[in-house]
Amino acid sequence: MARSTRMLDIIQILRNASRPMTAQEVADVLEVTKRTIYRDIASLQSIRVPIEGEAGIGYIMRPGLDLPPINFDTEEAEAITVGLAMIARTGDRGLKQAAARVARKLSDATALSESLFSSTWGPEEPQTVDLSKIRSAIRSEVKIEISYRDSDGQISTRHIRPIAVIYHSEAIVVAAWCELRNDFRHFRPDRILDYTILSDSFALEAQLLRENWKKDYAEQL
Repeated sequence: MARSTRMLDIIQILRNASRPMTAQEVADVLEVTKRTIYRDIASLQSIRVPIEGEAGIGYIMRPGLDLPPINFDTEEAEAITVGLAMIARTGDRGLKQAAARVARKLSDATALSESLFSSTWGPEEPQTVDLSKIRSAIRSEVKIEISYRDSDGQISTRHIRPIAVIYHSEAIVVAAWCELRNDFRHFRPDRILDYTILSDSFALEAQLLRENWKKDYAEQL
């Protein structure tokens, strides 16, 4: 997470808190070290963000800090509520953390519905793969080397060009061009035993691969 994003998150956390929060509590929410929170809060205080408190006691946000308003109508607010709730069903820890940050940022800016809920049932988070890194490789259009166990239990090493992540209700799959099979394949992250993000780029082919994949497979999703 970029430092500027984290500092905005600290502001939102303290604004929404009903009591002083310790640096450790804030660090636990953002999954960083307590020392990082101390440094960020000191930086915010140095630019006159009205945070009061000190190490070992806790921090509060004094009234008076205004952030730019975000205006949503009722339908938009309900769509956001359902969308953020359903992210909990993806099994993607990075997306769930991002959804929580979005909810904090929106909570003071709009009246999100309290009458809409989504079940948290869905695929389990894969234990050997960080989906945030897979999504980053897709955005960066770089190849990944994976050790993969298929449905028959056979293990192989593949070099893939990842182009999409598909979230089904019962599973997650990574769509990619497989260099071993010379064709599109769909890989379940829970069957990836190990992986390495490579520096090899496929940026010149990425858009064409994605278009061809959509043409052949998107209607089956």
